[in-house]
Amino acid sequence: MTDTTTEQASAAASGAAATEQFRSKQRTETAAADTQRVDTLVSELLAAAHDIIRRHKVTYAEYDALKSWLIQVGEDGEWPLFLDVWLEHVVEEVANENREGSKGTIEGPYYVPGSPRLPAETTLPMRDGEKGTPLAFQGQVKSVEGTPLSGATVEIWQADDDGFYSQFAPNVPEWNLRGTVVTDEQGNFKIHTIEPAPYQIPTDGSCGKLIAAAGWHAWRPAHLHLKVSAQGRRLITTQLYFKGGEHVADDIASAVKPELILDPVAVADGDGREVTYDFVLDKA
Repeated sequence: MTDTTTEQASAAASGAAATEQFRSKQRTETAAADTQRVDTLVSELLAAAHDIIRRHKVTYAEYDALKSWLIQVGEDGEWPLFLDVWLEHVVEEVANENREGSKGTIEGPYYVPGSPRLPAETTLPMRDGEKGTPLAFQGQVKSVEGTPLSGATVEIWQADDDGFYSQFAPNVPEWNLRGTVVTDEQGNFKIHTIEPAPYQIPTDGSCGKLIAAAGWHAWRPAHLHLKVSAQGRRLITTQLYFKGGEHVADDIASAVKPELILDPVAVADGDGREVTYDFVLDKA
């Protein structure tokens, strides 16, 4: 990747793209609007905020700083980033607490539907000479009853070796390192890609100011994003991490689970590494 990409991959640009993707999703999904439920949730949220103000004796200067920051988050288009980094992992935990099959985790702000449909063994779209260690990611999709799921879809998307996602950074091809892989008759898939890199969430916007003010770090460990689905089965959204990788133990998004850590091995007769990971889907 060129230096130009690095220089221009700003919080504002990625925030605007993430906001537009979320708005597109909302145009096709209708959220539940039970007034009693809204009353309960908002009232308890406000009560928790009131309690924090009272316990910590928040000053007007601190309150005004908060107001200014909240306004700036909206102007930067960083609400999807803020919510997905600091809140989504708890929503996911609650939503999937009764799942019997594979573990899920957060979707994050960089999912784009409609990626190219690819065969069971495939190479993800990538640039000539794509940087990074080659990775063969393979496995099987099956039901909780153990039945292989033919024709299941494995949507995969990831950052490149510089930590950038296609459609959220300039100078990266539209579908770079994104695809929807269809399993074979035995539910198997094999995806040739590159190992992603750890990356910092954007730090030049409002979320970055919060991170700096609180003395936190802004890093996410290297990971593959996946959505796996099959007819009559419950879709799983997850991320897979790499054993021994930087920030696996202190992910800023708190999304890592022990069941989601891969341990690739060197390819015996070639370049790069390979790993096998199966997905088990619950009944819909």
